[in-house]
Amino acid sequence: MSTIVEPKNNGINVDDDFDVAEMEKTDSDLLDIRAKDAQEVEHSLTALEAVKAYPMALFWSVTVSMCVIMEGYDTILIGNFFAYPTFAKKYGQYIDSNGNYQLTAAWQSGLNDSGGVGAFFGVLLNGYLVDKFGQKRVIIGALVTMCAMVLVTFFAPNVGVLLAGEVLCGLPWGVFASSAPAYASEVLPLQLRVFMTSYTNMCFIIGQLIAAGVLAGLEGRTDQWSYRIPFALQWLWPAFLIPLMFFAPESPWYLVRKGRFAEAELSLTRLQRKTANINVKDTLATIIHTDNLERELTAGTSYWDCFRGPEAWRTEIACVAFVGQVTSGMGFAYNSTYFFQQVGLTTRQTYLLNTGCTAMALTGTLVSWFAVLPYFGRRQIYLVGMSTLTIILFIIGILNVWTTKEHVAMAQAVLCLIWTFFFQMSIGQLGWALPAEVGSTRLRQKTVCLARNAYYVANVIQGVLQPYLMNPADWNVKGYAGFVWGATAFVTLVWAFFRLPETKGRTFEELDWLFAQKTPTRKFRTTEVNIFDREGRETLQAVAVARK
Repeated sequence: MSTIVEPKNNGINVDDDFDVAEMEKTDSDLLDIRAKDAQEVEHSLTALEAVKAYPMALFWSVTVSMCVIMEGYDTILIGNFFAYPTFAKKYGQYIDSNGNYQLTAAWQSGLNDSGGVGAFFGVLLNGYLVDKFGQKRVIIGALVTMCAMVLVTFFAPNVGVLLAGEVLCGLPWGVFASSAPAYASEVLPLQLRVFMTSYTNMCFIIGQLIAAGVLAGLEGRTDQWSYRIPFALQWLWPAFLIPLMFFAPESPWYLVRKGRFAEAELSLTRLQRKTANINVKDTLATIIHTDNLERELTAGTSYWDCFRGPEAWRTEIACVAFVGQVTSGMGFAYNSTYFFQQVGLTTRQTYLLNTGCTAMALTGTLVSWFAVLPYFGRRQIYLVGMSTLTIILFIIGILNVWTTKEHVAMAQAVLCLIWTFFFQMSIGQLGWALPAEVGSTRLRQKTVCLARNAYYVANVIQGVLQPYLMNPADWNVKGYAGFVWGATAFVTLVWAFFRLPETKGRTFEELDWLFAQKTPTRKFRTTEVNIFDREGRETLQAVAVARK
């Protein structure tokens, strides 16, 4: 276990009585020393030491991320209702040749995409709201809104009202999905950043696992409560999250951006353990130093600034990394209940496999946390993960040649479970973690929002395409869809090889320096970063002047 580095004062008085806000205005050298000391300490911490030093930051990150459980719950709920007999009978549009109710491919596409459409606008709005009101107040407002919107889906008399309800529910979902990883990245140290930003993905899985269990448990009911009870369960989360969030500390990065240094220091005091060998004022100095650096490199904090200068590459990485979850075949292999049904598996087999699929996702996430993320870089994990998913999808497509045999259909279903395991061990985690850590701190919320919206757009396209691929009244390609998504996964793999840099072990300030220097993709891991020496400052000043 490494030892926490003791701060060095380099002959300058840096006692705890100084005023960080005043120092920021009058003594940049002292600010540099404080920031450098804090950065050395942060690099020296092990994951276990970071957990001991930031217990409350972990607690509040977990709390905020739990809001995402509701979106994960409803995402798998509405998609898997298509194969749910009572739901199909209530909202179905026609009876197929086997005498079963089904929604048309058009309505399936609409319902699949409705939540994403609402979330798109919720995410877009969140980028402005958080900048004005902060994470805490926006999340509380979204939770209250969520309670009201669930009423529409619960009492929906027809499929049109249900679709409208899903769109309205998507508005707060967008807030949760973009706020949770951004909040985690801003309150946690370097060693815990990837775990808690990707914990948002774990909350999706928890929501999906709950939904899968609820659906399997209610599958035998033949009345309206078989689908109304799953909708009603969404009220449980706001009931205890709303009171809890009133006590959550605001992000210190947001407070520094607003010039509220005293409040930022108080927030850090609540997030860090007092007995830890970490100086709150040093941490605050690092935040101020990074914010000053980004003020020089970034012209503003608007969405447009995300596409200027070095930020354009950072935004590209965030967006494509998130979109990679869709292009890797998630809509086909992950939400695979309807696919299982179309290849001939029984309703009971379908929902048991769906529950198993979600359990595999949870297992893959845990394996990723304890056996993958601590030892391998982001780039390496993404490349190996996407390669594996591509191969599995092509195998599913090849097996479809013999799909008339029951054991082949079961083999395809098992491959979907294996795909889910590898997805959550790699792309599923990094799709959330990379956008939260790759953007500059002044534009982080908007970078995450753009990345999440890129995901929603891709998911809408996938949501339109996938039902037509599967529906027996339309293209009915069944397992051959593996070739379609295998091709998109391969294209994403090629992009990652040339454009995705290694960000593991880098502080936000170091990433600013690397992107400002236009460091080649494959040299991010080995390049030495010089932020505090004269040459490093001159380089960044030259970049700032060039941008202006």
